[in-house]
Amino acid sequence: MNELDFSNKIILVVGGSSGIGNGIAQTYRAKGAAVHVWGTRAKASDYAAAEGSDLTGLHYARVDVSDSASIATVKPAFDRLDVLVLAQGTVIYRRGEFEMEGFRKVMEVNLMSLMACASKFHPMLKASSGTLIIVSSTAAYHSTKGNPSYNASKTGAVGLTRTLGEAWAEDGIRVNGIAPGLVDTKLTKVTTDNPKRREAAIERIPLKRLGTPADMAGAALFLASPLASYVVGQTIIVDGGLIL
Repeated sequence: MNELDFSNKIILVVGGSSGIGNGIAQTYRAKGAAVHVWGTRAKASDYAAAEGSDLTGLHYARVDVSDSASIATVKPAFDRLDVLVLAQGTVIYRRGEFEMEGFRKVMEVNLMSLMACASKFHPMLKASSGTLIIVSSTAAYHSTKGNPSYNASKTGAVGLTRTLGEAWAEDGIRVNGIAPGLVDTKLTKVTTDNPKRREAAIERIPLKRLGTPADMAGAALFLASPLASYVVGQTIIVDGGLIL
């Protein structure tokens, strides 16, 4: 038996159109799953490979997760779900999160939408004894001076993972999370596109390299597989040793 074979599994990756979510989505697809992704653009062709997006073989739908009403009313293109990955995320730089409008905007996407999506698909996950994976960040474990809402939302995501892990275990749903370190995606360009910042960041990572979406996908495969059948409510830090 191959515990990492996801043939006949139906998976939804919210935020699966680019970055970490896209890496996770494509890894599940390579393991045989039928993978659906939600993103913010009108159609799949609006995403470019140069942005770290590969929607080949994925079923795409546009859903604005910053609006809870959109999540509640969208009709999914599937009637069964085995794995739900919540990888949506945003950040505002230049101290924009210190303004209440920016603080709310980031919180809506990074935390509020997690509960909205999880609740929407709870019945399907209960029916399949499925898995929920919440992608947070190592920011949950230290301060991020310029981004109070990003930090608070990612810290909240870790707490939500613990709490839903306990609450939904009785429904046969395993809830766990992944906390990525510094991964080269469009959200981290402020660091990775600046040679001095990039070099300083890599110097702080024991493995001496940035993380990749594929690195995060390995943890996602494990958490959704029978190999993790006794793991509940945990957030696995996948950061190359950054916060040690």
